Amino acid sequence: MDDDSGVVFPAGPDDRRSTAAVGRAVVADALRPVDPVGARAAEQETNWRAGYLVHFRRLVEAGLVSADAALRIAGAGLDAVHARLRVAGEDGEQPLPALLTAPAARVPATREVTGTGEPERELSLPFHGSRLRGAELHRRLDTWAEHGVLEPSAAEAVRTVAAHPEWLALPGRTVAVLGAGAEMGPLTALLRWGATVAGVDLPRPDLWRRVLDTARRGAGTLLVPAAGDLPEGAGADLVREVPAVADWLAGLPGELVLGDYVYADGALNVRVSAAVDALTLRLQAARPETALAFLATPTDVFAVPGDAVAQSVRNYADRSRFGKLVGRPLRTLSAGRLLQRAYVPGADPGISDDLVAQQGPNYALAKRLQRWRAAVARQAGTTVSMNVAPPTRTRSVVKNRALAAAYAGAHRFGVEVFEPSTSNVLMAALLVHDLHTGGGPRHDHPWQDEAHAAVHGGLWRAAYAPRSALGLAAVLGLGAARG
Repeated sequence: MDDDSGVVFPAGPDDRRSTAAVGRAVVADALRPVDPVGARAAEQETNWRAGYLVHFRRLVEAGLVSADAALRIAGAGLDAVHARLRVAGEDGEQPLPALLTAPAARVPATREVTGTGEPERELSLPFHGSRLRGAELHRRLDTWAEHGVLEPSAAEAVRTVAAHPEWLALPGRTVAVLGAGAEMGPLTALLRWGATVAGVDLPRPDLWRRVLDTARRGAGTLLVPAAGDLPEGAGADLVREVPAVADWLAGLPGELVLGDYVYADGALNVRVSAAVDALTLRLQAARPETALAFLATPTDVFAVPGDAVAQSVRNYADRSRFGKLVGRPLRTLSAGRLLQRAYVPGADPGISDDLVAQQGPNYALAKRLQRWRAAVARQAGTTVSMNVAPPTRTRSVVKNRALAAAYAGAHRFGVEVFEPSTSNVLMAALLVHDLHTGGGPRHDHPWQDEAHAAVHGGLWRAAYAPRSALGLAAVLGLGAARG
């Protein structure tokens, strides 16, 4: 793959495309309208790869002053991304906004694949080798809510969908799934329920064989952009083909939902996320009624409600005698880094800082870009579904040894890590809920929209600040992760 074509980072005076320079600048630009001191601190961070954590936390803290402050940060951050990233082609480089009006190099044909299965008439949730439905599903939701694995509003939303199985097929809608092959995407669940899905992913025949097989075994309809026969001709490269994909989506039937489930490693994650954001603006210009859908990562910084803080404080007070005995010496030996309590008692809202240093600043920026777009779009009246997804054993997690080990040991600190099959259906059910309720309830502040119906796996309500327990969780989970 040519790394110097499509959406790219700008080249510096030395012709290097520095992701750190862009990351620093975007965060500083986002903070500047509200927190000039924080903006200056971000600009002067000399080791962005190790020091980015505090600045991404500050983006949330500075926005708590008011809803206007949060929205100004989001808007300035989005503007900074569009001002700084470039589009490289045969005729040189242009600013990212050039994609909003650039002609499409091709117009993909639409191939339709219809499933042969019967649509599911009842919401069922894969869990530990079985499928939970009816009373079993409700009991599991109760247990998760009681243990602080998800917010009570998430349990209530899933119960509402279970009570309205006719919602599952999303009649009259076409859900565009960008990242059709993504483990955390809703494509499989939606097709099982009989929905119409427009799948977009890279033109890789092996990927499309898997997606097409899923579609044929499902009960819905899969629409595929193609330049020839399937699977060889299927797919499009979002980093390089924003105009083509946007124009193809604009011509699809039904009420359109644009679902952003893209992921890539390293700097490419920012490039593809920025490309999707440009595609979003272009598609909204052509189809203003388009709804937007995102999954927020649980390993980020969030403001959380006072009752989450209170449960965490209770969990800290009620920790085992052994935990109390070892906690103090561990904190002393680690200069306070290990087993810190998560919140100051009484904080409302609290700050749950769940960033994982190993995932890096590019991952953090790509995911924050999506949160910013969700907030700005919701304020403008767009129907938006954005829910925090649980920690999940995806391939991208398992291949990171440190993170895989931490996830394997996380249960010892009150955090539940989900299997992909459970996460997929649970988050798809929340998407269905949001689309049938106009994006869910509107709140006074964007942080409340983000906290609503979150499935954080317990990270927000556990006794300890997640990063202060991560190292111990990794040590305790090392053997299980290897297994």
